[in-house]
Amino acid sequence: MPGGAGRTGARSPPGRHARRRLVPRRATTTCTRTCQCCAQGKDAKRPVKKQRCCARGRCCARTLSKRSVNDTRTILRSALGNAVIEELISKNVAQMIKVSRARRKKPEPWSVEEACRFLERAEAERDYLYAAYVLVLVLGLRKGEVLGLTWSDVDLNAGELRVRHQLQRVRRRLIHSDVAKTEASEAVLPLPDICTAALRARQKEQAAAREAAKEVWSDSDMVFTTRYGTPIDPRNFNREFVRRCERAGVRVIRVHDTRHTCGSLLAAMDVHPRIAMQILRHSEIAVTMEVYTHMPSKETRKALRKLGKALGGKGQHKS
Repeated sequence: MPGGAGRTGARSPPGRHARRRLVPRRATTTCTRTCQCCAQGKDAKRPVKKQRCCARGRCCARTLSKRSVNDTRTILRSALGNAVIEELISKNVAQMIKVSRARRKKPEPWSVEEACRFLERAEAERDYLYAAYVLVLVLGLRKGEVLGLTWSDVDLNAGELRVRHQLQRVRRRLIHSDVAKTEASEAVLPLPDICTAALRARQKEQAAAREAAKEVWSDSDMVFTTRYGTPIDPRNFNREFVRRCERAGVRVIRVHDTRHTCGSLLAAMDVHPRIAMQILRHSEIAVTMEVYTHMPSKETRKALRKLGKALGGKGQHKS
């Protein structure tokens, strides 16, 4: 690192400022103890009437989390590593910084009973996103994969579904793009009868919405659309999911956390382990059988079968 711009005289030797200003122990202490609201002037940037903490002399002590400190160390270590390669400094002092690992919070997914209650309430109230909830819970699809699903990716007669597209919001724009072409994403997922029945019902709902909207309808091949045929914003999907949780009287969790309930639901619906293995994208049947050892109650299994029959299903896959 060169000396300060505009200074006269000899330039400082490479690495001098890095050695002076980056002391490993001091760096971690500064990151974990400095209030970011004070350092970045967050409260001071607010209008005077809305200032509530640091700008008024009441420090909120918003320090960096352990994960943020880890990320900062990683970026700094990478930058100084490149400086060593370019011979700007002789040593990467960021490698000497030791920080404790951030403990990731384990998600607490729904039990099968909660998932069943959620689906029953959505079906009873004819929620237009019911089929999306079924695919998320039963197939373990991600939010972007469900909202980006097209009818050309679904074969209801064969009972198959292929995940090829995703819908994401990027810089205030909705982007409908292809998913990364991996072996898992190219796999054909078998559809349990509850999924097939829900998608057939969705077809009828969409046809009715198209007829009601008439010339206002926006033609697309997407499975899940608004009443005017436009894509559903992922943020709106999150809001609807939270409202549905509250109406069903179940714990509010993230949409992504429902993927952890998928295996238990498949076991409750008597889906054959081999088919469940394909849906869960497990490489070995032993992994799937570990999920199947935690069987839900008989009442829950009966409720799920009843739900499938109410949608027009003919029972679940058993072979």
